[in-house]
Amino acid sequence: MAVLSDEIIVSNNMQSVRRRTSPVFDQGFRWASYGSALIVLAVLAGIIGTMIYGGWPAFQEFGFGFITSSIWNVGGEQFGAWVAITGTLTSALIALVIGVPISIGIAIFLTQLCPPWLRRPVSTVIELLAAVPSIIYGMWGLFVFAPLFANYVQIPLTTLVEGMPIIGTILYARVPSGVGMLTAGIILAIMIIPFIASITRDMLDQIPSILRESAYGIGCTTWEVVRHVLLPQAGVSIIGAVMLGLGRALGETMAVTFVIGNANRLSLSLFDPSSTIASRIANEFNEASGLHMSALLALGCILFVVTFIVLALARLLIARVKTP
Repeated sequence: MAVLSDEIIVSNNMQSVRRRTSPVFDQGFRWASYGSALIVLAVLAGIIGTMIYGGWPAFQEFGFGFITSSIWNVGGEQFGAWVAITGTLTSALIALVIGVPISIGIAIFLTQLCPPWLRRPVSTVIELLAAVPSIIYGMWGLFVFAPLFANYVQIPLTTLVEGMPIIGTILYARVPSGVGMLTAGIILAIMIIPFIASITRDMLDQIPSILRESAYGIGCTTWEVVRHVLLPQAGVSIIGAVMLGLGRALGETMAVTFVIGNANRLSLSLFDPSSTIASRIANEFNEASGLHMSALLALGCILFVVTFIVLALARLLIARVKTP
């Protein structure tokens, strides 16, 4: 009876609120919502317009060759973006190859295998990793990870694979300093793991428990439940989480600047230094002027286009997965 009385009181209060709400307030709320959305679009359009305006002299000077050229000569005012583009895509791909399986494994462990007393501490640590500034990752990578990586990975592998076909090129370090493309990919993987793992864990938690219990009831193992029940149900969300991590990896600046070596070099070796679009802009923007500044702004335009293409492909992939 008390519950019924409370429901009647709440209903009366809601009716009084609806009577007091004026059309002016409702219209103002509607325009405020529209304005919030338009502000985001206006800021985005302003950023794009600024980069295009600033980078147009470089595009006009070098044409399509700006994208395909690997020359970056500040003194001679010859600029090409190909090394930075390939470095950006390669480091992000390495980060995904390393980070996605680990992230999904963490999410599965937390939702299926982790003891209750351990679940909260592990989840808290993962969320804290997402809050660590990128410059901290970069400093740790340069001063701690890179020397260990050089001594215990690069030097032994270089000695082992030297002279071998293909693998002797990919895993050969001419100067085993610890910095390079693979080091940058590993640091990026560490940075994107918290985002992908947290989203994937939340999505796996949202799956109705009756599906898992039914699968276990007919004799499925934990691997079969994960493979045939959980991952198909959360597939769209996992793809979205991976694309979010990819966007973070493509645009990361400071951490990559510390550990990639910042060399304008195309190399088949994962141990050789290289550069990304973001790291090149961070390194040279402060001292740039004239055509050099235009080239850096043009690099920013290219990075925006690459990110937009990645997000568009992600939406198409999600739409295909949703389609029965």
